[in-house]
Amino acid sequence: MSGDVVLDVAGLRVVGLPSKAEIVTEVDLTLGRGEVLGLVGESGSGKTTLGLALLAHAKRGTSIASGSVTVCGRDLLTLPAEEVRRARGRTVAYIPQSPASALNPALRIGTQLRECLNGSASREAHREEEGEERVQEVLREVALPDTPDFIRRYPHQLSGGQQQRIAIAMAFIGRPELIVLDEPTTGLDVTTQRHVLETVRRMCEGYGASGVYISHDMAVVAGIADRLAVMYSGRVVEAGTAEAVLAAPRHPYTARLLLAVPDLAAEREMTGIPGHAPSPLARPGGCAFAPRCELAEDRCRAEQPAPVEVTVGHTVRCVKPGSPPAPRPATPLRAGDGGGAPVLEVRGLSARYGRTEVLSGIELTVPAGECVALLGESGSGKTTLSRAIVGLHPEFDGEILLDGEALAHGSYRRTEEQRRRVQYVFQNPYEALNPRKTVRELVLGPVRVLRGRVADPDAVVRDALERASLRGDLAGRYPDQLSGGERQRVAIARALATGPDLLICDEITSSLDVSVQSSIVELLRELQRRDGLSLLFVTHDIALVRNLAQHVAVLEDGRIVESGPVERVFTTPDHPYTRSLIDDTPHFTPAFARLDSRD
Repeated sequence: MSGDVVLDVAGLRVVGLPSKAEIVTEVDLTLGRGEVLGLVGESGSGKTTLGLALLAHAKRGTSIASGSVTVCGRDLLTLPAEEVRRARGRTVAYIPQSPASALNPALRIGTQLRECLNGSASREAHREEEGEERVQEVLREVALPDTPDFIRRYPHQLSGGQQQRIAIAMAFIGRPELIVLDEPTTGLDVTTQRHVLETVRRMCEGYGASGVYISHDMAVVAGIADRLAVMYSGRVVEAGTAEAVLAAPRHPYTARLLLAVPDLAAEREMTGIPGHAPSPLARPGGCAFAPRCELAEDRCRAEQPAPVEVTVGHTVRCVKPGSPPAPRPATPLRAGDGGGAPVLEVRGLSARYGRTEVLSGIELTVPAGECVALLGESGSGKTTLSRAIVGLHPEFDGEILLDGEALAHGSYRRTEEQRRRVQYVFQNPYEALNPRKTVRELVLGPVRVLRGRVADPDAVVRDALERASLRGDLAGRYPDQLSGGERQRVAIARALATGPDLLICDEITSSLDVSVQSSIVELLRELQRRDGLSLLFVTHDIALVRNLAQHVAVLEDGRIVESGPVERVFTTPDHPYTRSLIDDTPHFTPAFARLDSRD
């Protein structure tokens, strides 16, 4: 721990209104200058709520009930509202999970960056020309062009990855003391992600800033964090140096999270955690993890464990901290296991936006009952190809065949049966779900349109939510009452409810924690085996591809540069672009999770 403490959190409690249910409780954290704290845990564990509380902010329906958040010697929770507003951006900054909702669509990105700079310092300290230099500097730091043409663009003229980098630039432009990063690399491809992570680390070290890095990607956290705090059901259940926690986790929950991380070599099976995290309104007595823990005993259910220091600086909330469980060998996936003829064929497809060609000469086949992964950087054309297949981007030449039958270019010209058989799960659940409809209405809507009258709508909703690893009591909620991971799972449930033959998954696990991601992978593999579901899986997570897909197609600048069975392409890649993607992929295998660790 650095001698200069930047962040000191003591006894922090955040409650829901009007229920007063504890969303975050008994949180104590300390962070030194230049250090990065990785804050990990499943969706709904309270990570984002805690992150916002570090800015003295509580989202709608919540309130900071007690505790202190001291940043550089000042308790933000005791300051007047005006001083708190001035501190945001100058003392503490925030990078949100969804850049699309964080950026003002009516303002150019240069304007938004200048507003952040002027809001974090006086105009005397930043004359206009100096401010412009700082805008250009911070754009270069996040690997974006600093040209006048780019600075004058609007958010909708940027890719999802570029929008995320603008959000990162907005946070760093004022050189704050503490930066809270809420899943900042979720929408980025591996090459851009590596650059952004290097930038975050370099700027924290160079400016002496500290960072709280909220993430579900344990491989990313392992590469950037100095310290680690694991949250479950609103509490920090394990904390310590990243090296100590990752090498020898002592809480059963931490160990299971690590076993859920996809293995780049596909030797170890991704193992999800059975059950669901409890709602803040229905948490059990004693340890909240006890209902899901294989080691739980009577006293675990009877008393709330107090923090125990197992080694110096390594604390655990568990009455019987112990050794992690052994990993399980993975079941190999081989091309041809599906055994079917092609369900989808793409022949000579070239797509455009106006006069600009973005895809050229695409040839792609998805066998029945198998998964084809579409891999590439942001802007390579993955989403355009996916949207063309589903009929949402009709500006293309070439053919798309479903079971040998040519599909019309536009979805509105296809039959209801063709639309039912090909379903799409969008990347951003914040934009894909109608905020005015409940989860039940969202799931039932496509079913009623494509399949007509439903005899037992409650059973349809219940089955769809269960298949997407969601609690049934979420059916009556609205999207803004869900976490990011829960929203994405609702989008998956909506697509599965129609009973498709081909599911197009556009980065569907990018906002899911590793445990739910593992459950979704298990679900998709089971749907392949049991129902013969075919998948086109768009992703930048190479480790996930190794655990789900039989085939992979690598897309660069609108062209497929390499394709074939996953094992061959990743073991002996022919194209230099494929090799660079593999090299840039963050990955780690904790010592206890190696198959030879128990020999």
